[in-house]
Amino acid sequence: MIAVIGATGVVGGMIARRLLEQGKEVRILARSNSMSAQLAREGRATSAESLIEAGAQSVYGDLRDRASLDAVVEGVETVISTANSAGRGGEDNPQSVDLDGNHNLIEAAREAGVRHFIFLSAFGADPNNPVPFMQAKGQSEASLRESGMEYTILAPTPFMEIWAAVVVGIPALQGQPVTLVGEGRRRHSFISNRDVAAFAAAAVDHPAARNQYLTIGGPESLTWRDVVATYERALGRPILIQFVPMGEPIPGLPEPMPWILAGMETYDSTIEMDEIARTFDVPLTTLETFVWEQVRSPTT
Repeated sequence: MIAVIGATGVVGGMIARRLLEQGKEVRILARSNSMSAQLAREGRATSAESLIEAGAQSVYGDLRDRASLDAVVEGVETVISTANSAGRGGEDNPQSVDLDGNHNLIEAAREAGVRHFIFLSAFGADPNNPVPFMQAKGQSEASLRESGMEYTILAPTPFMEIWAAVVVGIPALQGQPVTLVGEGRRRHSFISNRDVAAFAAAAVDHPAARNQYLTIGGPESLTWRDVVATYERALGRPILIQFVPMGEPIPGLPEPMPWILAGMETYDSTIEMDEIARTFDVPLTTLETFVWEQVRSPTT
């Protein structure tokens, strides 16, 4: 049995579906007050009902309620956690979900005898990172390493569907200027969420994933200016770019995106992916492919 925590998110839903298609037994954590069905209609989540119809077993619980997690991990061999507070708000925040929630889940899994814990972290996560979301991810990584369970930590670079699509794609499709932080010349290996899901599903049975920290990215090293140029080719028109200093708020972007964008201007996340893609048999999605998909179907 594999428990997918965060299965009602986009990436978590992709992982659950991949595993079900492979004939695996999958259990998902569902929240009684979840808005996943509504968000799924907007393309921003996966409904628990659709996963149950596909064959998943559902258990109600909440990462913030430690006692509720025992039933989720009972009899489970592998836990995959993609749960995070990004895009939520209120009581769902980096402290309650990304730090305390993951701590609760790791503790419950360890006590239940779970053999393998796959954790979706983020490139640049560190206990000393000034961004609370990245700090919580880094602290959760440390807790998992110390748990005694076999682990796989996946640290993806920025997602195309979040960063490229929101920072550049949405304003570009609306005919608005694109706002970039700094000079937009740092290079990043943007990755598609479908590829992250493929790596997570492959890590379940692959020996090369055990007790490993795996940085994963896309097939190209691109600047933000390159991302804009890709949208220009797809749209067939120029896109106006405006630049703001690091730390300045960016209208229309939710927290903590402007802060993370500022951080992204301090480093390059250029990842050599040929070997790891071959090892886990994951064909990587190019930004060009993703952008054309978004332009043809703006709600994607």
